[in-house]
Amino acid sequence: MRIASRLGALFATVLSAQTLAHQPAGVPGAPPRWTLVTTGVTARLRGVSAPSSRVIWASGAGGTVIRTGDGGATWSRLEIPDSASLDFRDIDAVDERTAYVLSIGEGDASRIYKTADAGRNWTLQFRNDNPRAFFDAMAFRDARTGFAFSDSVEGRMIVLTTTDGGAHWSPISSGLPRALEGEGAFAASGTNIALGRRQVWIGTSRSRVVRSTDDGRTWSVANTPLPTSASAGIFSIAFADDERGIVVGGDYKVESGAVNNAAMTMDGGQTWTTVTGLGGFRSAVAFVPSRPGTAIAAGPSGTDYSTDSGRSWTPIDGPGFHTLGVARGTRTVWAAGEKGMIGRIEF
Repeated sequence: MRIASRLGALFATVLSAQTLAHQPAGVPGAPPRWTLVTTGVTARLRGVSAPSSRVIWASGAGGTVIRTGDGGATWSRLEIPDSASLDFRDIDAVDERTAYVLSIGEGDASRIYKTADAGRNWTLQFRNDNPRAFFDAMAFRDARTGFAFSDSVEGRMIVLTTTDGGAHWSPISSGLPRALEGEGAFAASGTNIALGRRQVWIGTSRSRVVRSTDDGRTWSVANTPLPTSASAGIFSIAFADDERGIVVGGDYKVESGAVNNAAMTMDGGQTWTTVTGLGGFRSAVAFVPSRPGTAIAAGPSGTDYSTDSGRSWTPIDGPGFHTLGVARGTRTVWAAGEKGMIGRIEF
């Protein structure tokens, strides 16, 4: 969403990166804690994706894309031609060498690039030609199937899909519900879309969940109890399986606000119930598949985790982040935030 592109760097951490980096992580019986890594960049990072325990990608402002191949010990900045003015709010890696990155903005500032050689070369796959569209997020189920979501235009929702690895992106032309006034998504973490085996869930800025159970052929919509305003709504959505899901958000202008900023579903997104316990506005949420029932939520003011699928939450000491992602096949969560900050946490 347009207003999300102006989200500020308004948080500070009481623990320095040097202190956190030397704290032990993963001690049996100890609460989870963040370990920060040195990335060598200072850009605000909004996208992170970890296709394995050793390869992690991140993206952000100023055309920034970085990658590590050694579990975060060293990072390389990857250059995409003519991208210095772009803000890459989402990155999705389908394997260690293949990744997609999405930039936000009105008109042709919204783009999707792909690399198949670990970032050495990039192909521009999609350039938005609608001057009023503003793409917020994308998600890939596998190397061929993906979806991207834009703010609505003239009451019409805009969802693109690809079935050939991004070579062609096609708008879904029928079945989508009519958009509410100003409905789109907050481009804060690249986690507005969740995918199941055939399900697609999209959390919107008007605190609704747009849902398909047949890969986008037909759609339904459900309201959630999260508040809605120009700065409040759903910021992130995640599903543990076909039935259990969580949405988080709140008001980004009130980072410490912890009222009605999360909801959960047990029926695949048809109905949603308020969840309490998060420490403030949260811009990203994820389940940890290798540890059933475990979920984590992050925002600029801090992070929280749950061991009961999101019913209750416990704060995690340390900094806040804008986005997070779980390393495939592991219990490690990676998060990214201000001034090139990246952290990991073990469950």
